[in-house]
Amino acid sequence: MTENSYRVLRLVAENLKRLYAVDITPDGDFVHVTGRNAQGKSSVLDAIVLALGGGTMPKAPIRNGEDEARVEIDLGDLRVIRKFKRREDGTILQTLTVQNADGAKFSSGQAILDTLIGKLAFDPLEFTRLSAKAQFDTLKQFVSDFDFEDNAKARKAAFENRTDVNRDLKNTKSQVAGFAIPADTPDAEINIDALTAELEAVGTHNTDVETRKANRARVADEAVRFRAEADGLEQQALDYERLAAQAREKAAEFVAKAEDNDKRLAAAGELPVPKDASEIRAKIERANIVNASVRDKHRMDLLIADARTLEQTATGLTNEIERLDAVKATAIASAKMPIDGISFADDYITLNDLPFDQASGAEQLRASIAIAIASNPKLRVLVVKDGALLDDDSMKIVAEMAEKNDIQVWLETVASNRPGALVIEDGRLVETEPMKVAAE
Repeated sequence: MTENSYRVLRLVAENLKRLYAVDITPDGDFVHVTGRNAQGKSSVLDAIVLALGGGTMPKAPIRNGEDEARVEIDLGDLRVIRKFKRREDGTILQTLTVQNADGAKFSSGQAILDTLIGKLAFDPLEFTRLSAKAQFDTLKQFVSDFDFEDNAKARKAAFENRTDVNRDLKNTKSQVAGFAIPADTPDAEINIDALTAELEAVGTHNTDVETRKANRARVADEAVRFRAEADGLEQQALDYERLAAQAREKAAEFVAKAEDNDKRLAAAGELPVPKDASEIRAKIERANIVNASVRDKHRMDLLIADARTLEQTATGLTNEIERLDAVKATAIASAKMPIDGISFADDYITLNDLPFDQASGAEQLRASIAIAIASNPKLRVLVVKDGALLDDDSMKIVAEMAEKNDIQVWLETVASNRPGALVIEDGRLVETEPMKVAAE
């Protein structure tokens, strides 16, 4: 046994689970506990776990029909005694006593066990049945000064951020691809206001021409009417001699007005030629088309700039993910792992570059035993339940690794002809007289 390490030198249990009373002093480091089902052999291994680990107490730690149970383990330099007592209300009172070799009691027994022994005795077969995430969490204890959770959170945040950025980048690029900009589209829009003002000026000019044209027509019509009036009055002068002078005077007045209108018309000259507004309207229409292209071009330029920014951001996030992976890889590479070929992936472990559950049964068993040994540097005890699941080759692996690493193995099987196997029947060790453990 290595210095400052512990193994079970003696196990005494009374009324614990299915046990009546057993007193076992292991002969060698391979303790084979066997027997038929429901006889108490599992309770022997559970006694070790309960005594040293404490933790979650089973629903029924005391044998049916009894009120008290106890388990005592001699570890050499330490003696551990754990008792269970049923209260009147049915609840279970648990007490723990930890003594040194001289009999001195420690004030905080479980703290002493946790400090000196560390992790509870480990079942390598149980490790192979853990979920991939639970195996990952168990193994990461060997990588010191590295926080897997913080690294995973940072990596997940960067990955999700990069996913969002790449989605925005794809959307931005698709928007850019949706533009159809004519090659001759200028950078600045055409001034529609100036063209509109020019169109309004043409309209004002043409309205003035039409007004003046109407006025001249009116003046010409008046001249015709005035002459008609003069002719009528002349006729009346012939008929009404006594009114002739008045009629002639009136006729002369109208003639003067007519001549005045004639002069005005003569002085007015030719009307200006109306201007064609269709060309300006066409210019405005073309300008609106060009300006729409200019605005599309500006929007496309902005989207292209956004795409460049998003690409740079995505590249930066990719670099951050690679950096986090590199930090993780460096921490794992520098860690002293329990066995060669075992490492970490995302939330699962690998063995020889394959997921752990895809490795052969022998490889899984060797790795699990190595992890168990490394997890318990001071407690040199392995508790292997369901040993019936191990074939002969697996049993050899367990035995060889236990011997090589100076480990005490407590192995449970349903039946065995193995020399020295401890047979449990009805809660007792066969061929061993049941004993009552002396009260403390």
